[in-house]
Amino acid sequence: MCGIAGIVSTSIPAFFDCRPTIRHRGPDGDGLFQAPGIQLAHTRLAILDLSLNGQQPMQTADGRYILIFNGEIYNHLNLRTGLIGRYIFRSTSDTETLLYGFAAYGTAVFRKLNGIFACAIFDTHTRELVLARDQFGVKPLYYYHKDDLLLFSSELKTIAGYPGVDKSIDHSALVNYLHFLYSPGTQTPFQHVHKLLPGHYLHLSIDQPKTITLKRYYDLPFQGTYSEQSESQLLEELDERLFTAVKRQLQSDVPLGFFLSGGLDSSLVVAMARRVHPKERLAGYTIRTATQGRNFEGFENDLPYARQVAAHLNISLIEVEAEADMVRDFDRMIYHLDEPQADTAPFNVLNICEQARKNGHTVLLGGTAGDDVFSGYRRHEALSMEPFLNRIPPVVGRLLNNTVRLGSNGMPLLRRLRKLTAGMGQPQHERMVDYFARLPIATNHSLFENTIAPAVYQYQPSHQLLAALERIPNEKNLLNQLLFWELSYFLPDHNLNYTDKMSMAVGVEARVPFLDTELVEFSTKLPPSLKMRGRTTKYLLRKVAERYLPHNVIYRPKTGFGTPLREWLRKGRLNAMLQNYLSEDSLRHRRIFDPGAVHQLIRDNQSGKLDAAYSIWGLMAIESWFRQFVDSEFTKP
Repeated sequence: MCGIAGIVSTSIPAFFDCRPTIRHRGPDGDGLFQAPGIQLAHTRLAILDLSLNGQQPMQTADGRYILIFNGEIYNHLNLRTGLIGRYIFRSTSDTETLLYGFAAYGTAVFRKLNGIFACAIFDTHTRELVLARDQFGVKPLYYYHKDDLLLFSSELKTIAGYPGVDKSIDHSALVNYLHFLYSPGTQTPFQHVHKLLPGHYLHLSIDQPKTITLKRYYDLPFQGTYSEQSESQLLEELDERLFTAVKRQLQSDVPLGFFLSGGLDSSLVVAMARRVHPKERLAGYTIRTATQGRNFEGFENDLPYARQVAAHLNISLIEVEAEADMVRDFDRMIYHLDEPQADTAPFNVLNICEQARKNGHTVLLGGTAGDDVFSGYRRHEALSMEPFLNRIPPVVGRLLNNTVRLGSNGMPLLRRLRKLTAGMGQPQHERMVDYFARLPIATNHSLFENTIAPAVYQYQPSHQLLAALERIPNEKNLLNQLLFWELSYFLPDHNLNYTDKMSMAVGVEARVPFLDTELVEFSTKLPPSLKMRGRTTKYLLRKVAERYLPHNVIYRPKTGFGTPLREWLRKGRLNAMLQNYLSEDSLRHRRIFDPGAVHQLIRDNQSGKLDAAYSIWGLMAIESWFRQFVDSEFTKP
């Protein structure tokens, strides 16, 4: 895992070097390639082939192709067998396999890869550049394109630090961050900075940099056709495919460990690793906080389950103290996230990865994406209510929602009822999109200052998700449509972004076995009834787990990976942060949000009228982001 960045311009400043802003991603070495009109930068986190032969930028023997690459290609040895004889390999690194794979197949190589990657490949003969991102967006890649300047990087901060870059703000993206807590798709807070979408590549000529071409090379194969094999046959196949996925991702020339929350997904990954290595010493990492001794915000505690799984599988469990100092560490978190994401879970990822790095574990495997691939969120369970909701007349539905809203947000069940009934009276798919929403769109719009509000009012965050369903016209099952949204937006733009940024902030590679390409494609062919049966999510996956894990771990309630944010706001623990980021003076200085509307939102949250804790966190995140990425001095906190 590494950091990559580059510049395409007719006039690259002689003093500008992309590497400092991505140094944390690659503490083991760095490299720079420069030619007229282009600079390619790389910082290395050595995982496979630790020798100098794995250094980047890497060039083909004939000097034609130059590659910088961030990620891991788990099937690279299989790909290499088809290239041996045509090319002479000097290393055992997956970087070299990708380099010669591109030389042999061009952009068609990306579809052949099973791994996590973001890369840039420069053809010195044609003077063409290709940027590419993996199928599911595990590795980030941002780009800035205006006039004849192209900038790209693993992290947005590289682009923000480039002299003279246009930092015009996309206010509709800010609506996204308050609505979803992340910005789905290509949008970032900067108007001219975009995320390269998962499964896409970008192409341009160095000599004609005003024109770029974006192409999709992969899409999620939700086709509405399902396997006709029996449940027992599919159970065997899922077991074997998950085992194979974990085995592939255990390849490493450095010590590795595991995220172990005690939930089903991370526990099952560790169980498969134990099956691969029945006698090796394995290490898992979990969080221990002051709240672990009690239930909070409707979620059950993790630690007892993590301890139980560790004992059951005979692995060493490292319990990481994770009482983050929010006031002290907040700016640091936003700096590394690159985007104003409103979640507290990144603190836990960062704390675990810092400890793992100190212990010499440079790679961690986790259970991220199990919920998104096989169904695991409460919004998936809510689908079981859709037939009932469809039969309720709109006027009755609105009355029901208004009645539920009279209660206090302090009760988790009441919060969920509010969310379930919030879209009543709307068409079904619009109601389903609202499962992802954190704040009513009218409330969201009302937060913006009058000079910005007219443009913002025209923007509806739900439209992007609704339009995306056109990519899977034959998939009519509601659960699979919801999983398509999870895999296309929530996963890459939220969970994977903070997992990558927080782990790479301290030089740790986070791997995601549930996003093995073959495993994901298998999941799209599973009958939906084997993903969710009644109110039981991940039905078939739980049946696999019964072979390896204790029953109470498999069927425990769903747990979040965050902090009791609502409670902290109600009890005034974060008052210092509110005063710092959302004071009237601060809001008037920023001239984006209306101070009166923001402070009313805070009061409504405090009284229980609205569940706005995460939106308030999002407002603070946006202000922190502006201070670090927009204001005059761009400096690391």
